[in-house]
Amino acid sequence: MNDNNYQPSAPVPIPQPIRKDGAGGVDQGPRDVLRDMQNPDMFVPPKTDNGLLPNLRFSFSDTHMQLNHGGWSREITVRELPIATTLAGVNMYLKPGGVRELHWHQQAEWSYMLLGKARITAVDQNGRNFIADVGPGDLWYFPPGIPHSILGLEEGCEFLLVFDDGAFSDLNTLSLSDWFAHTPKEVLSANFGVPESEFDGIPKEQVYIYQSIVPGSVASTAVQSPNGAVPLPFAHRMLAQPPMKMPGGSVRIVDSTVFPISKTIAAALVEIEPGGMRELHWHPNNDEWQYYLTGQGRMTVFGGEGNARTYDVRAGDVGYVPFAFGHYVQNTGTESLWFLEMFKSDRFEDVSLTQWMALTPHALVESNLNVSPALISKLNKVKQPVVKHPGYTYQNSHD
Repeated sequence: MNDNNYQPSAPVPIPQPIRKDGAGGVDQGPRDVLRDMQNPDMFVPPKTDNGLLPNLRFSFSDTHMQLNHGGWSREITVRELPIATTLAGVNMYLKPGGVRELHWHQQAEWSYMLLGKARITAVDQNGRNFIADVGPGDLWYFPPGIPHSILGLEEGCEFLLVFDDGAFSDLNTLSLSDWFAHTPKEVLSANFGVPESEFDGIPKEQVYIYQSIVPGSVASTAVQSPNGAVPLPFAHRMLAQPPMKMPGGSVRIVDSTVFPISKTIAAALVEIEPGGMRELHWHPNNDEWQYYLTGQGRMTVFGGEGNARTYDVRAGDVGYVPFAFGHYVQNTGTESLWFLEMFKSDRFEDVSLTQWMALTPHALVESNLNVSPALISKLNKVKQPVVKHPGYTYQNSHD
């Protein structure tokens, strides 16, 4: 490398809350410039934003990290995002041999594997067991009350957990170690038929996540149940599903129609290519809880009565859209934007604004919006969840 050719990069301009039409003014007071640069559509909102909507976005980077010797966890619940009453999320990492201890919940648990590999185990109410190794793009679902565990394999693992209760906390679960720690030893002795001394080394409190060893293969560690295996698998390979390809990206949908055990959480994995957008739409069955996996974008939510708000989103963010509120998501970056849409429901359902207009008598739509037949002729009667039209792409105009 020739140091004589080095040219320092141009200074990044400091954004100011001023629209191109002159609205706003210079902010010379104390401020977090980096935060303002991360949120251009909140700092200089589009003119179409209006009214009072609650906060609909929160970042896992702004949450408390629970650190244990076997890994870490952090969560977004109604404490962090009060509007998100239907679902709560936990981001967790397990080291190689790290264990999320044997436990169960009053809520259903749905998970998406982000990185690495994990081994999951469970036993149902009829004594039928389940053990499987899962990797990136795989899901699991444990119904309420089903005891289970998660163990990091050779490279460790990171995953997203979603629970069907916005007030849920993963630190407030029903754990094996916690129950043992709060049961008299004479009761444990009577229950298991062994001397009390066998329990001298049990933990004195919930261990939650702890460090163990990487196990052998599934075949070498599995326990055969006299009652057999669970009739409906607790795991599903989402990325193995053929995607629905369309201009601007792709969509994979997983609900109870393809993952029968998942009775209370439905999901879609959405890819938006640069220049594309998740079309204007809404969901008629429940609120939407989002998790952004890669890239960056912006989402506008329309709440009726003149209310609309735009949020900038990036990897690690959680977004939330209340039931039936109209919204869209645009890719504002140079790489594909991937995110999950999740619902407290057994089915994925959405209503396309374009399809609705296309399948409504044309004269009615024209008179309602005062538009020409030229617009109506462009409407697609077939739903396209992700769109990209030649010549039309994201422009950060702030006008």
